[in-house]
Amino acid sequence: MLLRHIRYFLAVAEHRNFTRAAEALHVSQPTLSQQIRQLEDTLRVQLLDRSGRTIQLTDAGAAYVRYAQRALQDLEAGKRAIHDVQELSRGSLRLAMTPTFTAYLIGPLLEKYNRRYPNITASILEMPQDRMEALLNEDELDVGIAFNDTHSPDVETQVLFVEALAMVVGKSHPHAKKRAALTLREFESEALVLLNEEFATRHHIDRYCQQNGVAPRIAMEVNSISAAIEIVRRSALATLLPAAIARAHSELCLVDLKPALPQRTAALLLRKGAYRTAAARAFIALALEESGAELFETAESKRSTGLKLSAKYRVCRR
Repeated sequence: MLLRHIRYFLAVAEHRNFTRAAEALHVSQPTLSQQIRQLEDTLRVQLLDRSGRTIQLTDAGAAYVRYAQRALQDLEAGKRAIHDVQELSRGSLRLAMTPTFTAYLIGPLLEKYNRRYPNITASILEMPQDRMEALLNEDELDVGIAFNDTHSPDVETQVLFVEALAMVVGKSHPHAKKRAALTLREFESEALVLLNEEFATRHHIDRYCQQNGVAPRIAMEVNSISAAIEIVRRSALATLLPAAIARAHSELCLVDLKPALPQRTAALLLRKGAYRTAAARAFIALALEESGAELFETAESKRSTGLKLSAKYRVCRR
């Protein structure tokens, strides 16, 4: 049995069609069929049911496909290990993060990483946390940045920092210079532009409102943080976002609420027991190193640790 046989079998199992699988593999259909027959002869079992309009896995095929996928993942990890250059003179990093971290974290963190390791090629994807955990388990990612409350038992976390949500307004908003925290009734009267329900941030906001008996005035819903920022910057609408995003934009101001908006723990997500490339280990070390730096600090975390909070974080930058 050759590695080629496993790749060909998995392609047919995925596409459920010899023609499409052959096209994906860039081989002829007769060649593909012959290789699958050889694999079945070697295993002495029929893996595919070819009798219908679409190819189906037999019971034996369904059992075998899980082990074939795992074996291919392990072989790919082994290949990366062989070619891994410990001095980081070359290599690659496969990184994903949720949209909120793309808005304020990706720039400064990867700027430092690229400055230290200029020959490492990084692939950066933005996606929901559930999708990120799935890709980690499929060995399609090296590291994820999301939140500490994972769903997959095969994904482990390393805590980075505590992220605080805040009400964010533009400079022309009536509350832009307000020092006192807004009451719930004042907050309830604010017209809001919020991220839609595809975002974990929105679920935290909805939970806060439900727990405090607040019916928010939602004037707009958007599917991107950049859209929310632009609308708030140019209008009298307010939004709720991580405080760090507002601090990264001089046109935005933070407004406290009472009770305070929820905090959540940002973390690195890693597949348990996975091989860590040198590039991934270097990124993990840098992220943990920076987790105590200004790069990750939030106004709320400064309050909680007793550090002096500058007025520019409590009200709008002047």
